[in-house]
Amino acid sequence: MPEALLAGVSGLMIGSFLNVCIHRWPRDLSVAKPARSHCPECEHQIAAMDNVPLLSYILLRGRCRHCHARIHWRYPVVELLTAISFFWFFAALGPGLAAAKYCIFSAIVIGLVFTDLDTLLLPDEFTLGGAAIGLLFSFFVPVPDSSFALLASLFGFSPGPRASSFGESALAAFLPSSMLWFLGWAFEKLRHKEGLGFGDVKMIAMIGAFLGIRGSLLTVILGSILGSIVGLAWIKITSKDASTYQLPFGTFLGVAALIAAVVGQNMIGWYRGL
Repeated sequence: MPEALLAGVSGLMIGSFLNVCIHRWPRDLSVAKPARSHCPECEHQIAAMDNVPLLSYILLRGRCRHCHARIHWRYPVVELLTAISFFWFFAALGPGLAAAKYCIFSAIVIGLVFTDLDTLLLPDEFTLGGAAIGLLFSFFVPVPDSSFALLASLFGFSPGPRASSFGESALAAFLPSSMLWFLGWAFEKLRHKEGLGFGDVKMIAMIGAFLGIRGSLLTVILGSILGSIVGLAWIKITSKDASTYQLPFGTFLGVAALIAAVVGQNMIGWYRGL
């Protein structure tokens, strides 16, 4: 439990950095320069005492100290969700590389969820960079799947545990994302308009690298269901034009990916048991 609490505190700090990435990367700004953040309204630099994750937002009552402009609700929500995710994975998995892997995965996904919600963009730093991190972790934390090992056995190969895990991660990054790309391409050819952004394809590649083929497919299914239900409800409530409204599909994929990371194996086991 002490390790989980420490992980939660670390999650608050990582969440604060994620907010910088969410704001700057879609605008092609560096996260290193300027090192200190500033208020987007009055452009005053934010003092260290006003940049304490979650606590500063509460003490400032959600407003800038200088111009009193409202601070976006996203900032405390991202910090809190990242802290909860870090605490959860360390409490559930115990200290180790497995917990570290899923903490990093949750941070990337949370970053993508709110970037897409805010800008309808999914930066390569999160998607392609995250896919590379997922592939690297596969050498040390086994990917929960066996499709690659089965495929290799059909060709007479018997890869070792690390090679099998890496192969699984690479296959899961490639196959579901390729299927999603093909569906988007076919939709565009038939309907003559874009139905799926390439950022969503790269996001699924990142999710597959971490969760394996079954985890990424579960993410696509859950994300599609969530997107359909919530998206249609939002269009109805706000009276938007369904033919032109751009749904932040990456946001729903991200929520589904977090569900898959937490309870995905149980859901897959339950489904196989049917």
